[in-house]
Amino acid sequence: MPSTTLPRRRAGATELSLPVLGVGCFTFGGGTYWGPQSQHDVDAVVGRALELGANFFDTAETYNDGTSESALGLALRGRRDAAIVCTKLQPDHAYAADVRRHCEASLARLQTDHVDVFMLHWPLNASALRHYTSDEAKLRHPPTIAEALHAMDALRQEGKVRHLAVSNFGPVQLAEALAVGVPLALNELPYNLLARGIEAAALPACARGSVGVLGYMALAQGLLTGKFATLDDVPTWRARLRHFRGDRPGSRHGGPGLEAETLAAVQGVRALATAHGLAPGDLALAWAASHPHMTCTLAGARNIGQLEANVRAVQTPLAPALYAELNRLTEEVRQMLGPCLDYYQSPADSRCW
Repeated sequence: MPSTTLPRRRAGATELSLPVLGVGCFTFGGGTYWGPQSQHDVDAVVGRALELGANFFDTAETYNDGTSESALGLALRGRRDAAIVCTKLQPDHAYAADVRRHCEASLARLQTDHVDVFMLHWPLNASALRHYTSDEAKLRHPPTIAEALHAMDALRQEGKVRHLAVSNFGPVQLAEALAVGVPLALNELPYNLLARGIEAAALPACARGSVGVLGYMALAQGLLTGKFATLDDVPTWRARLRHFRGDRPGSRHGGPGLEAETLAAVQGVRALATAHGLAPGDLALAWAASHPHMTCTLAGARNIGQLEANVRAVQTPLAPALYAELNRLTEEVRQMLGPCLDYYQSPADSRCW
């Protein structure tokens, strides 16, 4: 695949310009969720991504206990200036007294003196914090959005961070964050053909607030790639979404799920892709990146072949008729799941509002 330059979009009102496709780095470093990942392949993916213009890399201190950041830092040695790096601060580390220490630890693992985007990984409430800590004092008194953003902004003013962002913030939470008065470049939100909840209110809220949108989970953790013949073939740890029955192992949403409707949508996308000579995952990724309010869509890649396929998928916007048909195929799932952005917990216990 020849070198190319991907289309780029500005992140809200900032000068930050991102490619329409970024590289999700959750697999980097290897771990229990996605399995082993060799540093050789990480190096190859990062190098090729830079050549192809997909130079935005999204990692987090919590991904594989920090080894994702370490692996990305190794891969970027000698070419850091060509990359745009985002890392995330987990919510129980967002107290004013803790932010600097955790940011500097991320910088050390990344082998850099700054990150381009420093992001709050989840909203600051007990429901979000309980996935990171069992400290009852923290659960009773989560960090406030004001103290977190002001502490993060101090790092921005020092040059250790260039832009600030949030992740999984619903429209109410985003309004609260913007009211602090600290500039935000991005809100990272889940978005794919089976998870369209942000269309109702979160996307319009980002547009009104001049905040860019970074989409994640574009392939629904593999559901949209066509690799699973039935929903029972999906690995247990990926079958915890509200699409699946709440009695499946590891599930915490407690709801009935919508497995028949989800499978019908997946099969419809697969048939449409086949009819157009496309891979289902490529079609799904192209759809996610085609939304006009989407600044950048993330997709992981374990090797150069997967990366190049992802790049090809987003290079040309979908034809309007194909885009509309994909919307029609997934409309029932969209309506049944509603606007709640938390696909792992019940709307009553959502971390995002």
